[in-house]
Amino acid sequence: MASLNRATLIGNLGKDPEILYTPDGAAVCNVSIATTSTWRGKASGERREETEWHRVVFYGRLAEIAGEYLKKGRTVFVEGRLKTRKWQDKESGADRYSTEIIADQMQVLGGRDGGQAGEAKAAAVGGSAADRAKGRSGQTAAAAPAAGSAALDESDIPF
Repeated sequence: MASLNRATLIGNLGKDPEILYTPDGAAVCNVSIATTSTWRGKASGERREETEWHRVVFYGRLAEIAGEYLKKGRTVFVEGRLKTRKWQDKESGADRYSTEIIADQMQVLGGRDGGQAGEAKAAAVGGSAADRAKGRSGQTAAAAPAAGSAALDESDIPF
């Protein structure tokens, strides 16, 4: 039976990245990304909002790029796999669990101070969403109109 462990986020960094290096010199970068859901309450019609925080870990060259280009408040696209770690609390000795995303794709989308500086470099290491779509299906996600056909209007696009 096949299985899939994949997580995709677009959110904002809650603080600057923390970069550590293993004894053999490999980079490890930890970030916290906030995603926010909004909806209208059924009874009151009032706008409601809920923020979820996600731990994300980058390794190797992607960790170095994340540490260089990501800053608090920037919007980032991250794709990776979920990993749950078990550890013991030093004070109580109780078992604790932490679920994080081990990122293998990252693209800076923007943020408070522009955030476009690292987009090309990050995309080159991790690949953009359009590149991944092209690689999976053999064609781009939004193909250009054929010669002689009318150009698509934005209202024709379903998303």
